[in-house]
Amino acid sequence: MIRHRAMLMVLLVIAVTTAAETGEKEIMKIIDFSRGDVTWPQINDGVMGGISSGRMSASDGYATFRGTVSFENNGGFSSVRSRAVVHDLSAFEGLVLRVRGDGKRYGFRLKTDASFDGVSYQFQIEPPAGEWTEISAPFTDFIPVYRGRVVRDHPPLDPSRIATFGLIISRQEGPFRIDIESVRAYRAVEDQESKR
Repeated sequence: MIRHRAMLMVLLVIAVTTAAETGEKEIMKIIDFSRGDVTWPQINDGVMGGISSGRMSASDGYATFRGTVSFENNGGFSSVRSRAVVHDLSAFEGLVLRVRGDGKRYGFRLKTDASFDGVSYQFQIEPPAGEWTEISAPFTDFIPVYRGRVVRDHPPLDPSRIATFGLIISRQEGPFRIDIESVRAYRAVEDQESKR
């Protein structure tokens, strides 16, 4: 019995050390559309007179954000955003998105308050068309933007106050589609040996 416990302890130490050496990450799911998480309401350029369309709908194990971007009436964007629920993700380094794109560029956006308008923090993604892929988005790479423009001298993203998640497509005319399965937070597995 003692020998069995000692062997388990050795295997545990080896597993933790190996994870740290290989750069393994600890993952926590935030949003999981494969479980039927609620889809996000749309915010299209109709708020400023445009006629672009876009919405998110539930599919078989994922959600789909699709529509058409039009430049008519000074429009040019479509977006969706989760309802506001504050997440404290300060213990994590960033997010991992599991998505399938159409070859177009999208902004993945975070807000640190529940206001309709105001500054968002954006990370640009361009997943390849037609294949599922995972994209890492470090919190330090999110850029403050307001109505499509970078906001200079604005405080960096505070991961302890993330209130909403969203997707936006802008300045790319025509039909679009992006599928999203999950949003997860990640951090590096700690090296327990270095703490001894």
